[in-house]
Amino acid sequence: MIVDIQTHSRAISYEGCLTQMSIFAFFVCMDDMLLTVMAYDRFVAICHPLHYLVIMNPRLCGFLVLISVLVSLFDSQLHNLIVLQFTNFKDVEISNFFCDPSQLLNLACPDTFSNNILKYFLGVVYGLFPISGILFSYYKIVSSILRIPSSGGKYKAFSTCGSHLSVVCLFYATAFGVYLGSAVSHSPRKVVLASVMYTVVTPMLNPFIYSLRNKDIKSALRRLHSRTV
Repeated sequence: MIVDIQTHSRAISYEGCLTQMSIFAFFVCMDDMLLTVMAYDRFVAICHPLHYLVIMNPRLCGFLVLISVLVSLFDSQLHNLIVLQFTNFKDVEISNFFCDPSQLLNLACPDTFSNNILKYFLGVVYGLFPISGILFSYYKIVSSILRIPSSGGKYKAFSTCGSHLSVVCLFYATAFGVYLGSAVSHSPRKVVLASVMYTVVTPMLNPFIYSLRNKDIKSALRRLHSRTV
């Protein structure tokens, strides 16, 4: 984006587009996998609090991060292999502000049926499976919280998941809206708006959402509120 502003050009090279798409796919998949790992972490913390330090030891945490990186690399290279089939990449326009994988797949797969099958396959593998893990974790979490007798204990237990749930809803709602919605919708404006949500707005909100439970942030907000009042 900075290069485009400096050069006053919206063009991007073939290699640059593939690089941009690869990096984008890698970090999106990485975010996807880490959200699933965090859901498992919350499940262990709430459902097995006495065994948390034993289960979530540094070795397991490192292994989960390594698996997330390897799966993300595979996803990134899979997108690259598909798009590389499209060799005539000169003077092609994309209705977006970056090389969105969903739109590049439309170019690489002229056959609409094959393109949709491919998108749904990638959506199931890299979307449905992680979501299933998150939903299963929260099913166990809710079941454990409901067994807590005091309302204060229930609120305290569930409040530890608030930030994670907020990010999950933001991430998946916008990402799937673009990735799978592009198969049935042909409105470039809607696709661009949804892309801005999960590429710009959601990452900007992540630090704020995760810091809401930080005691220093809470005290700073209270002081700011008292001064304004």
